[in-house]
Amino acid sequence: MEARQAENSLHQTSFILYIAVDDLIPAHGKSVPGLDEFTAALDHRGIPAVWLTSRTRLQMDEPRRKLAHTHPFIAEDGCGVFLPEDYFHLRPQSSPSQPRGIPTVRLGRFTCLPIGEQQPAASEALETLASETGVSVVSLRSLPPRELAQNTNLPQREAELARQRDFDELFFFAGASEWDINNFKAAGHGRSIQLRQRGILWSLSIGASVRRCVGELSKLYDRALRSHARAIGIATPGQDATLFPSCDRAILLTDKSADQPGAPPARSAAEAHRVMEVPLRAGDTWEQVLATLSPQR
Repeated sequence: MEARQAENSLHQTSFILYIAVDDLIPAHGKSVPGLDEFTAALDHRGIPAVWLTSRTRLQMDEPRRKLAHTHPFIAEDGCGVFLPEDYFHLRPQSSPSQPRGIPTVRLGRFTCLPIGEQQPAASEALETLASETGVSVVSLRSLPPRELAQNTNLPQREAELARQRDFDELFFFAGASEWDINNFKAAGHGRSIQLRQRGILWSLSIGASVRRCVGELSKLYDRALRSHARAIGIATPGQDATLFPSCDRAILLTDKSADQPGAPPARSAAEAHRVMEVPLRAGDTWEQVLATLSPQR
């Protein structure tokens, strides 16, 4: 029912927000101040907010429940788009490059558009790369519960959810030198393998693409709306690189305060016009973001 209500409200919106939430909603702890009011304001205006995360669909259950998030989300760093049941009464549109479109799969309570290859493809690729390069790696799925919690810095229940992956494989290097790691990365280059570092952990996925996730989902929104809604990306530094190039406009939530602007990052004139910076810790952060969401802007 909530998904049907969400789809019905799409006819009034000119924007689809794509929000990188990992720095805004910690895996353990409270979300940044004002985010709950912001999401409620978006729902009131009928503006869909698509969450982008490196976490799994299972890890997103609790934050989606707490913030009453009923819209699609992109999980595991661009591996798949998860659609709530009956959110769209449409199938992905076919294209010349993919005559039958992207086949959907059922994962838990969601219809998923799999952009990356599903497990065990990533797990097998990790074993192959480790064998070819002689570099020792340890996957999270191989760890006993106590070591798993220690390496993820999460309570045991949340740590168990973190290693139940639909697409990518989390691991760490065991005693590897910088040369070993670079050799490992080079061996994966050219095989559609994405390696991303997350602190001491690494993620390996095959075929993941935030751009394709945003593109496929935006096409579904356009078909439901019967018009083009502009894609607005919202992210913190470090989360913006893969998201912003996929969007019409972007909002960078910076750590600097409004009264201490600091040196602006180097941007081209076109990019500076397209990317707006808003201090994340300002008292009116989310009011500034909402102010940009008018049809005239």
